[in-house]
Amino acid sequence: MNRDALNALDQSVAIARQRAGGRIPIVGVAGPQGSGKTTLVSAYAAFHDGTAHFSLDDVYLDATSRRMLSATVHPLFATRGPPGTHDLDLLSATLDALQATGPDSRTPLPAFDKVTDNPLLRSSCPTYEGRPQLILIDGWCLGASAQSDTELATAINDIEAKADDRGKWRRAINENLKLPYALAFARFDAFIYLRAPDFGVIHDWRCEQEEGLLGRDLSQADRHRIAIFIQHFERITRHMMSGGRRADIEMQLDAERNVTEVKRI
Repeated sequence: MNRDALNALDQSVAIARQRAGGRIPIVGVAGPQGSGKTTLVSAYAAFHDGTAHFSLDDVYLDATSRRMLSATVHPLFATRGPPGTHDLDLLSATLDALQATGPDSRTPLPAFDKVTDNPLLRSSCPTYEGRPQLILIDGWCLGASAQSDTELATAINDIEAKADDRGKWRRAINENLKLPYALAFARFDAFIYLRAPDFGVIHDWRCEQEEGLLGRDLSQADRHRIAIFIQHFERITRHMMSGGRRADIEMQLDAERNVTEVKRI
């Protein structure tokens, strides 16, 4: 991760420290899939001792809970990622535990096993030792705002048109953003948003991620599967790119994830 990105995150941290008062500041790092959020957070923590960090991906609901959502609310909730598929109680409890730490504390941090599709057992989770000076959390929808009924009315892709033709799934996601997620986001002292140059590049970024994880080039079938997967995130991603999010610092990226502009919102 380049120095410009680290400096931009440092600006967000400074804002958070001013707002936090005596608390440990909490900073959210948001941006679309593949934009480099986790890489940035990990690099920052490596340079700054006293930084506790984890991802919104680490607090997904377990597979059983998401199957219940898919059965009782909408089948599309079987796919983890959209608001409604996270364990916000676990997020809140982890933040509470970190805020209450002392110099000798050992605080388990959440972690999710995407192979088994379930959270890691507490005994297998990473542990933060001591009292952190900063908490960083990365997540694609951190700080996202809800949309209006008018915005929700029209499907924006094939997933919505074919699998959510009555809009029940996207309205349920929106209701989550209106209250439980808004309350969760209110605990953050500052947000930095990594902005993609356009929505189209996100597919390439996600494919690059998959190639790194799989250790091979992707087939056309792989790329098609990823394109369908991204549709589950498209509405909120486009909404956030258009300003539908809380952010204190916006970091504009080019297609190679180079920082082209940093501005305070």
